[in-house]
Amino acid sequence: MESVVTVGLDGSPASLAAARWAADEADRRRLTLRLLHAWPLLTPEPAHASSEVDQNYWAKRLVHTARAEAQARHPGLTVVGSLVAHDAQEALLEAASESEMTVLGSHGLGTVESYFLGDVSLPVVARAERPVVLVRAEAQDVGADPAPAGRVVVALKLNGSSDRLLDFAFRSAAAREVALMAVHGRSVPFHARLPWGVDHDVAEELTRDAQQELSKVLRPWSEKYPQVEVADSIRLVNPAKAGVQASEGAGLLVVGRRRAHRHGGTPHLGPVAHAAIHHGRCPVAVVSHD
Repeated sequence: MESVVTVGLDGSPASLAAARWAADEADRRRLTLRLLHAWPLLTPEPAHASSEVDQNYWAKRLVHTARAEAQARHPGLTVVGSLVAHDAQEALLEAASESEMTVLGSHGLGTVESYFLGDVSLPVVARAERPVVLVRAEAQDVGADPAPAGRVVVALKLNGSSDRLLDFAFRSAAAREVALMAVHGRSVPFHARLPWGVDHDVAEELTRDAQQELSKVLRPWSEKYPQVEVADSIRLVNPAKAGVQASEGAGLLVVGRRRAHRHGGTPHLGPVAHAAIHHGRCPVAVVSHD
């Protein structure tokens, strides 16, 4: 795996916002930024061609402009451009396997015609083995200095392994020098729902049990990253809603995606990842785990 942050470019405002976010993140982590534009109709590079006859002119201009902006934003950042004559989804998946993370533009609840979110982003998020971050167009303003990094929020289910998820979340918080909030949502059983709310004793028991589980999961990671201030939040709502609520004011929301079984199964996104991608109020990182 190369020490790079790869961002997919298609020229849309969302992908350009993703490039700015990726440049900020690569600079924080002291990694190389790779700007990837993939299109099956890119032609072999001619020996000598003017812009009038170079069929790749606009693709080159897109990458060149994004590179110039990234280097102006972060003068010491190493930036490489990559034009690939291949299907965008497959090119991004291949690049993702070689990258620390892949960053894509997201339109949230945008139109059906959304290029990255519909045709490329979701399949890449569902299949990539390494973290994929989705960034909306409004997350970064052209020409703006990097915004102060807000806290990192990680949504945890507490059933199954969460090591890959927590490793990414803690490393992200450490790189940004911000606090980490671990949020766990737990639905209230039907019998505890009363006409005026939730049975107090049941709510206390659910919260106490979840708090103990969460503290046990977080303890070794807090010891590994003592510089990261850690808070936790138990919310008696479904996990998908808990993650979205906690993303308010955050700099990054980290959610998990279970890997497909080795001997079958189709890669897919669970309800927490789906809710985060469509309704999260900050960039969303999706991390595959067992």
